[in-house]
Amino acid sequence: MSERGFQLDRGFQLYDTTLRDGSRQEGMALTVDDKLAVARRLDSLGIGFIEGGWPGAVPRDTEFFRRARTELDLKHAVLTAFGATRRPGALVSADPRVRALKEAGTAVVTLVAKSHTGHVTRALRTTLAENLAMIGSTVRHLVHGGRRVFLDAEHYFDGFRLNRAYALEVVLTAAEAGAETVVLCDTNGGCLPDEIAAVVADTVAATGAAIGIHCHDDTGCAVANTMAAVDAGATHVQGTAHGYGERCGNADLFTVLANLVLKRGRDVIDPALLGGLADAGRAITELTGVPPDPAAPYVGAAAFSHKAGPHGSAPHASAPRVDPGLYEHIAPERVGNGTHTLVSDLGGRSSVELKARELGYTVTAGSEAAARAAARVKDLESRGYSFESADASFELLLREELAGAPDGPPFSVTTWRVSVARGRDGEVRTEAAVELSVDGTAVTATGHGEGPVDALDRALHSALEPVFPQLAKVELTDHQVRVLSGGTAGTGGTGTGGTGTGTGGARVLVRFSDGARDWSTVGVGGNTVAAGWRALVDAVHYALLDGARPDRADRAAVPLATARAS
Repeated sequence: MSERGFQLDRGFQLYDTTLRDGSRQEGMALTVDDKLAVARRLDSLGIGFIEGGWPGAVPRDTEFFRRARTELDLKHAVLTAFGATRRPGALVSADPRVRALKEAGTAVVTLVAKSHTGHVTRALRTTLAENLAMIGSTVRHLVHGGRRVFLDAEHYFDGFRLNRAYALEVVLTAAEAGAETVVLCDTNGGCLPDEIAAVVADTVAATGAAIGIHCHDDTGCAVANTMAAVDAGATHVQGTAHGYGERCGNADLFTVLANLVLKRGRDVIDPALLGGLADAGRAITELTGVPPDPAAPYVGAAAFSHKAGPHGSAPHASAPRVDPGLYEHIAPERVGNGTHTLVSDLGGRSSVELKARELGYTVTAGSEAAARAAARVKDLESRGYSFESADASFELLLREELAGAPDGPPFSVTTWRVSVARGRDGEVRTEAAVELSVDGTAVTATGHGEGPVDALDRALHSALEPVFPQLAKVELTDHQVRVLSGGTAGTGGTGTGGTGTGTGGARVLVRFSDGARDWSTVGVGGNTVAAGWRALVDAVHYALLDGARPDRADRAAVPLATARAS
């Protein structure tokens, strides 16, 4: 129980269908191990029901339910099997699809059924009466077998518009047969919130059944439609992690969940679990392999980001420092996220001061060093740099200005080269060679990789790891290339005092990880290889910094902070 007297609302049901409907997203292919891991993450949020898949119809799902019996220890959620009603004219007790649902061994079964007359007659190819009989007999059979049953009324809103009486009859038939909840599905995703609210309210009033909602996002309104349905009387909501799903996706259950708790005050989960929302979201993107949306509400990396520069009549970057509530609709910590300041050429000294504090440096208001850093940012961004996604590059620049002197890496670059050649076997190979100086000693190394940036990274590691063994844990995880227009390419790295002009060129952002932290640096040059090299040198420089991590107490020992703040 929370400080405000939390009492879980057991009359409201949160239902996740990531493992079934969400997995229909283009490019997503979850293994059984992936599905088990995703289920554990969803369970950690306190979600009430997790739909595991369609046993009998999908072999991988059948295997998932078999393994889940012994490998999935859910603390909060109830595992649910999904399937269809019996076939037209079939005996329910002999129907293999229904038998597979029972063999899955779940306490809850969700059935999908037609509620649109056109789908009944043209897609299912049966009569309206037989469709009702299929619903009733299947629900009764499962309920009598000890299962709790939910029924997904497919294409309900389109069917309601076409034939209201029949759509309502589907709901009544399922409820009278023992279905615990009838879920109204906007399967084509074409509805807007006012229609959703009107149909849900009408259905609740006309049937008295417990009603749920399942929305697709084809109009961009899946979350809004879900919230409208709840306001109209729905007591069960379905959605997927990050809104995964075919076409435009489903309602994002993370957003719906946070909205219900933080905006509607509904006790649908323990508020203490809500603090794990952003972390669960990040973990699930790793498991699914689907790139995260940085602008995703609540959980996105940019959900609480503030870009320097004027916003209306107020200095947008500095206002959150004075009062975060001025520009943040909730405290980001409530969902496990955090405020992030974006430094760009739109900002000034105050934004640099704010970002410095975010990175763990002590900088006083009105710092001249911060003003110098802001001026360098403006100059470098005019030459093609972008620091919004390259915090490590900004930190190298900031350290130089706070120290009042160049702060280069503990090695110098003598020369480097990259060659790309096609062998007689048809394979294209990339080789990089570097010559460095470490404490006056020349070090040379080569590296082979999948492209110039990868090859240069491997060559750098080969040269430096014998001297700096901590680099063995440092791994290049990604790099992005942006071709620049004429006259923008700089000729130096951010952490080495580089300046320059150019006639076009490229910007390369590299991302690194050592298993405990992640960082990004940016380089600009006359071509992709030169830009990538500068970003790589800065990334390795950052990895070798003393106190590079924001939580390192020895950062304050560097003469960067209050001693140079003026």
